[in-house]
Amino acid sequence: MTRLFALLALCCWSAIALAQAYPAKPVTLIIPFPPGGSTDIIGRIAADGMARELGQPLVVDNRGGAGGAIGAKAIADAAPDGYTLGIATISTHVVNPIVRTDLRYDSLKDFSFISQIAAVPNVVSIHPSVPAQNMAEFIDYARKNPGKLNFGTPGIGSLGHLLGETFKYSAKVNLTHVPYRGAGPALNDALGGQVQVLFDNLPSSLPHIQAGKLRALAVGNDKRVASIPDVPTFAETGHPLVNDPSWFGLIGPARLPAEVISRVHAALVATLRQPEAAKRLLDNASVPVGNSPEAFRKVVSDALDNTRKVVREANLKFE
Repeated sequence: MTRLFALLALCCWSAIALAQAYPAKPVTLIIPFPPGGSTDIIGRIAADGMARELGQPLVVDNRGGAGGAIGAKAIADAAPDGYTLGIATISTHVVNPIVRTDLRYDSLKDFSFISQIAAVPNVVSIHPSVPAQNMAEFIDYARKNPGKLNFGTPGIGSLGHLLGETFKYSAKVNLTHVPYRGAGPALNDALGGQVQVLFDNLPSSLPHIQAGKLRALAVGNDKRVASIPDVPTFAETGHPLVNDPSWFGLIGPARLPAEVISRVHAALVATLRQPEAAKRLLDNASVPVGNSPEAFRKVVSDALDNTRKVVREANLKFE
């Protein structure tokens, strides 16, 4: 009995020591898309604030490619010690698992969920060279020019890909998909007119919409966005299937110690309460969340179920 109590005491002491010692060195934050996109913007805001809360740098590692699947696999394969964390998106944890047959991770089993960082509207925008001022005019033009308009996305299996295919089904238009290695490269070509249509998260496109370099047609959100109040929601334009907003969350590899999850979660929640970080998110049309690990895991699980239903019922193709 004495040995049992000693063992229990040692386990409790070890857990406390781990929580107190972590992190004892810099933490790597894998962002599964190249610089310049919304995932990168949100991830860096979180990293900046959490570094102050944890007392160690969070070193951003952009691992783009395959609609976020390469970076997500790197997170899943990392040692479960809390020194490699990552950003989860709808692309990495919902769309890729549904549309890719070569995916080498399970979006629920292979990760530890820490917290949702932010909820983010989506947007479809067009290059000003497209002769359309609103959604109705755009659909009319697209129907009269089938296959002549290209839409850019962060890659095959990305959220942008899902949005584009869902919109094509809903609006009954023929657009040609052009996949990139992330939202940043897709955005650059949309600004240059190499692709005429862009499906994106709002934060990365917003400054270019406000500057008149892109023309927003609709946002995916439960209400209009204050920074672009004249742009209707997809639901208002008659396309509710495309109206759900996006989310970004903080994750780690499976089997992260509970003490590490608790420490990182507390640091993220404190970051989201920092006036500077909250303002940076709101300025990028992102709403801070900071929910529990259990609540965030349910967000991902529910999104998987709902998206599978849409893909099945609309018979969407991702080629």
